[in-house]
Amino acid sequence: MEMKEMYGSLGISKEVLEFGLKIEEQLKDRFAAIDETAEYNQMKVIRAMQECRVSDIHFAATTGYGYNDMGRDVLEEVYAKTFRGEDALVRPQVMSGTHALHIALSGNLRPGDELLSPVGKPYDTLDEVIGIRDAVGSLKEFGVTYRQVDLLSDGSFDYEGIRAAINDRTRLVAIQRSKGYATRPTLSVEQIGELISFIKSIKPEVICMVDNCYGEFVERIEPLEVGADMMVGSLIKNPGGGLAPIGGYIVGTKECVERAAYRLSAPGLGKEVGASLGLNQSFFQGFFLAPTVVAGALKGAIFAANIYEQLGYSVVPNGSEPRYDIIQAVTFGKPEGVIAFCKGIQAAAPVDSFVTPEPWDMPGYDAPVIMAAGAFVQGSSIELSADGPIKPPYAVYFQGGLTWYHAKLGILMSLQKLTEAGIVRL
Repeated sequence: MEMKEMYGSLGISKEVLEFGLKIEEQLKDRFAAIDETAEYNQMKVIRAMQECRVSDIHFAATTGYGYNDMGRDVLEEVYAKTFRGEDALVRPQVMSGTHALHIALSGNLRPGDELLSPVGKPYDTLDEVIGIRDAVGSLKEFGVTYRQVDLLSDGSFDYEGIRAAINDRTRLVAIQRSKGYATRPTLSVEQIGELISFIKSIKPEVICMVDNCYGEFVERIEPLEVGADMMVGSLIKNPGGGLAPIGGYIVGTKECVERAAYRLSAPGLGKEVGASLGLNQSFFQGFFLAPTVVAGALKGAIFAANIYEQLGYSVVPNGSEPRYDIIQAVTFGKPEGVIAFCKGIQAAAPVDSFVTPEPWDMPGYDAPVIMAAGAFVQGSSIELSADGPIKPPYAVYFQGGLTWYHAKLGILMSLQKLTEAGIVRL
């Protein structure tokens, strides 16, 4: 009774709570499997930290040029060991996942090269980085061309189309693991490995880069273990564990990381500069917590899928299929559903719960976007958040939750707002 009263005090009706509890009861075995993966990944991180002899001296701040920043260098060694790369670039100077991708791409592509996406159009914010939409400083402006091969209608790779697209100028292949603002399936590490093997059989020297945003620690292996040359992500998503206040990473071959480092800083400087500014402890501790935090977010995504699937909505992934990232897409078919869902996520937040999210013309997108996030770190999508473009098919994308309990509350609150708006009937 105490628990029902507590949820009631937060605005969750008895009907919504009981509906959610029935769904939760059906998911115990899946949640146990997620916990096993989290335990395995936790051991990976601890082993890497122990092998790198992490000490409290590595939490010390540096300023200015950041020469001889031991903590920064050891943190990058921990990332490389955990993700099975030769080298890593993990910096607060990387402002977002998009920035990390831009650094990786522009550092490893040269005028006359061609960039290939074999998994369809990448996430919207890369449109201007690549030059799909004209922008100052795009790869297109520097003479890098772009080609893409869409997935087949069933979401599988168009191998013949990819074979035909690879040519003498193909220098780098960008594989986006997660779905972005699309309703295609997220790629498993195994699928990524199969794709890379196929591409390398045609052109062995091509660089295969994986945009791993939202995918870290979801499985027991990562893309570098199946042949990727680089994997890239944001620290305010999975690997930051909710503690990193900014930053991004690039892990991979020594040559790829070195070229990216020269793009981030300057030719001749590379990884030697870049002060950690007192953030190393947050970066280390966040990475330590990341497997457990990701597990909570995964449980929230599965809970959301099962709730909305049972209510008749299209969900990707569906309620029973395997998970390869923390994002859950729910298609409502009308803007009112997307907006009500986001209002529920915002109302469940520990920060700015009193704010009402509204669609707005966000830079980098071609339609108004609504974003709900009451986060300790602005824009942190490992924290409970939801967003979506206000355009057909009117799908919302839910992710995050530093704890399973917060993710659970967010989904229940989204359902509460939808029932109050008369969009859903239980």
